[in-house]
Amino acid sequence: MRKLIVLGFVGLLAQLIDGSLGMAYGVTSSTLLLAAGVAPAAASAAVHFSELGTSLVSGASHHKFGNVDWRTVSILAVPGFVGAFLGATLLSNMDAAVAKPVVAVILLSLGFYVVYRFLRLGGARPTFKGRPSVAFLAPMGLVAGTLDAVGGGGWGPVGTTSLLSSGRLEPRKVVGSIDTSEFVVAVGASLGFLFGLGSAGINWGYAGALLVGGVIAAPIAAWLVRHLAARVLGTAAGGLIILTNSKTLLEAVGVPGVGVAVTAAVVFVLWVSAIVWAVKQERLSRAAARDEVELQPV
Repeated sequence: MRKLIVLGFVGLLAQLIDGSLGMAYGVTSSTLLLAAGVAPAAASAAVHFSELGTSLVSGASHHKFGNVDWRTVSILAVPGFVGAFLGATLLSNMDAAVAKPVVAVILLSLGFYVVYRFLRLGGARPTFKGRPSVAFLAPMGLVAGTLDAVGGGGWGPVGTTSLLSSGRLEPRKVVGSIDTSEFVVAVGASLGFLFGLGSAGINWGYAGALLVGGVIAAPIAAWLVRHLAARVLGTAAGGLIILTNSKTLLEAVGVPGVGVAVTAAVVFVLWVSAIVWAVKQERLSRAAARDEVELQPV
């Protein structure tokens, strides 16, 4: 019972982060399950079955607050479903550890780009031109869905990172669209795990505990992302990508635990500093906008 209560809190925290930044529910939950000795396939299966509920509530909440671009969701859904189903089927029969360093390098690079994109604006307000194309969204959905099922998390990091770095959609709609389309991805992965593992290979208690915590946090996160400034949200998301994947990469290449901890601490301090800078720039930008309005002749 104690383990289930802890998992409930993990689900709440993970969904609060995921619903605000568009990533980390699967990564956070899977990490704890693996640390508890759950097999990778079983851990990913429990996470994806819990996501059937959390992503549904999260998507409805984001829609209510106007955070969803339904064109993006409709294009991502089918390739995301296919990729997740294939990834779950593969994970049921293979070890995914080899893919982690490669994925970490790609995401780390994109994370740096996202932070740069939002910090380089100076005092200017961020602008977003056009909308992501089908040629961009379809393959991204396929790759992100596959990685999500294989790694226990990946739809948010790949999808949110790619959409943010494209500059084609404002951050709150990136987060809302990725969280909403994740329901279809969770369905695809869950079906894949059912075929690959069977119902006996899935810990339904773990899935239920994660689900309860995630459902509680979903509406709060949807409200939060609507009220966060684009510059601050983009910087926070990029920093989370860098922090998570730098740790994954260092562990994959055999860096000792102390080295990983020191690096993570440095990255965390830089991340917080970047968010503080983004908040300061946002305030200056809004103050300048107010002054401009006041100076306009009546």
